[in-house]
Amino acid sequence: MQVNIHEAKTKLSKLGELVLKGERVVIARAGKPYLDLVPHRERTEPRAPGRFKGRIHMAEDFDATPEEVIRDFEDG
Repeated sequence: MQVNIHEAKTKLSKLGELVLKGERVVIARAGKPYLDLVPHRERTEPRAPGRFKGRIHMAEDFDATPEEVIRDFEDG
């Protein structure tokens, strides 16, 4: 089923019920598919922090703001 975005706004509850029953609902914008309406799924596994550890690097001077940038902000 495809509905335009205005119709989706006015019939969101009904569309939500259809999705929960297994219906596929696509929300269109200007006649083209824009969003898929899907039911919420509980996360099955807990989030594991640190999965990018060692893969992201910051420059040594990351926190150092150049004086000209500070002046531009302060002097407008």
